[in-house]
Amino acid sequence: MSNNKSPEKTVGSVMVVGGGIAGVQASLDLAESGFKVYLVEDSPAIGGHMAQLDKTFPTNDCSMCILSPKLVDCGKNPNIELLTLSEVKGVSGEKGDFTVTVVKHPKYVDWDKCIGCGICAEKCPSKVSDEFNMGLSNRKAIYVKYPQAVPLKYSIDDKSCLRLSKDKKCGLCEKFCEAKAINFDQQEEKVDINVGSIIMSPGFKPFDPHVYDTYGYGKYPNVVTSMEFERFLSASGPDEGHLLKPSDKKPPKKIAWLQCIGSRDQNRCDKKYCSSVCCTYAVKEAIIAKEHAHGELETTIFFMDMRTAGKDFERYYNRAQQEYGVRFVRSRIHTIDPINDENDSLRLVFADENGKIREEEFDMVVLSVGLEPDRGAQELAQRIGIELNEHGFSKTSGFEPVNTSREGVFVCGAMQGPKDIPYSVMEASAAACQTANMLASVRGTEVKIKEIPAEIDIAGQEPRIGVWVCSCGINIAGVVDVEAVRDYAATLSGVEYVENNLYTCSQDTQEKIKQIIAEKKLNRVVVASCTPRTHEPLFQNTCQEAGLNRYLFEMANVRDQCSWVHQNEPEAATEKAKALVKSAVTKARLLQPLSELKVDVTNRALVVGGGLSGMIASLSIANQGFEVELVEREPELGGNLRHVYFTADGGNPQEYLQSLIEKVTSHQMIKVHLESQVEDISGHVGHFKSGLRSQVSGIREIEHGVVVVATGGQELKPTEYLYGQDKRVITQRELEEHLANSQSAIRNPQSVVMIQCVGSRTEERPYCSRICCSQAMKNALKIKEKSPETDVYILYRDMRTYGFQEEYYHQARKAGVIFIRYDQDTKPVVSTDDGLQVQVKDPILGVEVVLKPDMVVLAPAVIPQSDNEILAKFLKIPINQDGFFLEAHAKLRPVDFATDGVFLCGLAHSPKSISESISQANAAACHAAIPLAQGKVTVLPISPLIDETKCIGCELCVSLCSASAMELVLKEAGRRAQNIAAACKGCGVCGASCPQQAITIQHFTNEEIGSQIEALVGVA
Repeated sequence: MSNNKSPEKTVGSVMVVGGGIAGVQASLDLAESGFKVYLVEDSPAIGGHMAQLDKTFPTNDCSMCILSPKLVDCGKNPNIELLTLSEVKGVSGEKGDFTVTVVKHPKYVDWDKCIGCGICAEKCPSKVSDEFNMGLSNRKAIYVKYPQAVPLKYSIDDKSCLRLSKDKKCGLCEKFCEAKAINFDQQEEKVDINVGSIIMSPGFKPFDPHVYDTYGYGKYPNVVTSMEFERFLSASGPDEGHLLKPSDKKPPKKIAWLQCIGSRDQNRCDKKYCSSVCCTYAVKEAIIAKEHAHGELETTIFFMDMRTAGKDFERYYNRAQQEYGVRFVRSRIHTIDPINDENDSLRLVFADENGKIREEEFDMVVLSVGLEPDRGAQELAQRIGIELNEHGFSKTSGFEPVNTSREGVFVCGAMQGPKDIPYSVMEASAAACQTANMLASVRGTEVKIKEIPAEIDIAGQEPRIGVWVCSCGINIAGVVDVEAVRDYAATLSGVEYVENNLYTCSQDTQEKIKQIIAEKKLNRVVVASCTPRTHEPLFQNTCQEAGLNRYLFEMANVRDQCSWVHQNEPEAATEKAKALVKSAVTKARLLQPLSELKVDVTNRALVVGGGLSGMIASLSIANQGFEVELVEREPELGGNLRHVYFTADGGNPQEYLQSLIEKVTSHQMIKVHLESQVEDISGHVGHFKSGLRSQVSGIREIEHGVVVVATGGQELKPTEYLYGQDKRVITQRELEEHLANSQSAIRNPQSVVMIQCVGSRTEERPYCSRICCSQAMKNALKIKEKSPETDVYILYRDMRTYGFQEEYYHQARKAGVIFIRYDQDTKPVVSTDDGLQVQVKDPILGVEVVLKPDMVVLAPAVIPQSDNEILAKFLKIPINQDGFFLEAHAKLRPVDFATDGVFLCGLAHSPKSISESISQANAAACHAAIPLAQGKVTVLPISPLIDETKCIGCELCVSLCSASAMELVLKEAGRRAQNIAAACKGCGVCGASCPQQAITIQHFTNEEIGSQIEALVGVA
């Protein structure tokens, strides 16, 4: 799908088509990397389907809470031009030099004048079904897409506007708009835009279940889709987050979820693939529904296979059962019928796993609908000239997962195939990386520098504090009395302005904060909302754009620390919120401006691990013009890929591997260190120093600006099923090696039994290893291809062939592979009492089945490298309870660590397939290249000030500093402590431990912290 031909002309700008989370992430990555971005979205606002979700799995984060800062950043970025209500009509040219024809549809509102006040919508008499709320409520003909929309500007729907569609002389919006923003004369505009690359991210369409007449969707009001249920749960939804039945607006007592609606169904809807996300989002909805319920709520999920295969998804599934009491029923649903009573109840008729027909009554039924390609996206693909696969998604290969059939055009997110948010984000960064590789020579040629206003001098001023209290829909306001908190804040000393907002993180509130800072001459800002971990930078940037020093901002977390943890104690939660606000205001009165420093970056990357992910990351960084030091402990590159000989889709991994090794070893910007290990790492983002121990050259030190962790994983060596005791019991990897070896004596066995989940999904390892089921399908099909008469049995717990891999499950069944499910508490028994024998209880037949194979093949767990903890200590990065490295945020920062300048990819992160590892490696390379390309990094000023007259050089601070940011230097008075500002994380351990009280942490001084404590203790 690609070649090495260089474009004759290269343009330093990129077009991203589709403004969902994938398009937004790709745009932000490219803008930070030094490229101009045109983000084309066919609706009035960016955000996509993620903006419609209430919470996200497996962390239960509020979807808009984590998405909104990215949307605002995207809207504010001077190098991202938003082209909303626009569509691509054609593309000409070639990679590096495309001309894209874009049609900008009229909004009938001058967005330069619109201030988003909403008076127009209040006066508009025309109502139409609200597509953002899935048609569950109405909106006006002039509208914003959703409350936190970016851009937060009004548009007129010409199909429902009385003036435009019916030629009636309405015009009330124009009459009442004081900004004079209404313009009914706007016309469609066609523009040609020159870009070097195109990234396709138009998203997906939720499956329409009307074709299933047996489920009564559209006929019975209490049968809803999962996307509709998300809107019922959402605070901005039709019932403001109160869980009510659509039929009578009364709280439900029993809700059922039906899986695989529009997925894994070739007969009724021609959707053979698995949509990948439905199982886990149903688990999430069942959990969140209990939190939203008025009283007791029973939740039941009816399923065929539970496919919770992502990182921490299996643990989430277990929690749903054990902690929340969600019931799971393995079954096939026959019909849904109404029960003629006043409650509009529904009767589910289904066959359980034993084939017995059963009935149950529920108040609501949620259809877990799959993901399908949008028809508009398919038409767009035809206009752009990229091939689609048999399912209507973009055609890509396993070794080039974001490359389309047209060079210079890349794809990410659900257009590439059904996937969840983290993999959409990974692919977005991977597509941005491939673009940056191609356009590296023209980086920075079309960008402009963001202008920051001069900073207001507050010296000598009395504190004038503005306090914004966020409702966060009902995330906070559903428990905390936010108006009471607002009124209380107004009584606090130094507070000049208070306000309560529905969503304080929305773009319009950010603009209003800037306006109020100027009008009221505020010199401090406090926001009481959610966690500073995700939102503090957003509000700090807003203060900076208003001319305030960003460190004159303080935040009170009244979501995590009040409404979430005290949801059953609203009065106490409100009092605690008041206390936290008082504490924040008290500290704000003492805040002083701080200056950030910029330090130079060493333009070199260290990549730890020379497997597939490490090599891909190294090449991507090197292709952007930066040096790479690639460290591999083994005598050769390749890692686990050396043991993979074929893929289910016909790919040749060994041929690909040799090509990859050749590219790496011959690249002039990559230096490979074989039989080498990292002995020590010190420093900080922009300037690390690492000691490498080599079997050949001994110890040497290298300097680098960033680190990519790609240490891989390993196959568990089983201790059960006679593995290691009988040579006829082998692993799937060993089987694959035999199948690839023409000289192997066991290439054509007469009977094979494969046992899945060996060491995975157990009490010791409560995670799914993700790739095992697909690996079994691949090897089973290869056996059947070589020897159709061979009997192949697969003993499984849940068959997790997610996405397009479902096709290989179909092929295996068609080829005669026999599948027998087993339960964890009745695992198969392998013995040699009467030859090799496998005994398993078939839950469908209810009998013990005895098999006598020639070979037993085990699918062992993927486990982390044993020395991950050593590297984690060197880099000050966390690992999770399973031993894999822990990313900064499960959903939106899957390749970043909380430690700046360190990035993550491949099996070091979690078990994943070849294509997923390639995408994540490119994503990590994309993020690693950003500080290298920028040349400088910002050093946070939240660091210690040391009073040398008090310091006695005891070295306690040096020994306790986990960031290695303290050192002793020789001064005139003797050895004294000194802070390395660029390495400092501002944790405060040094200040807290200093016996001489010689260390003060800026922004967290003793006076500031003491004032907060006093405020909390003494709050009314």
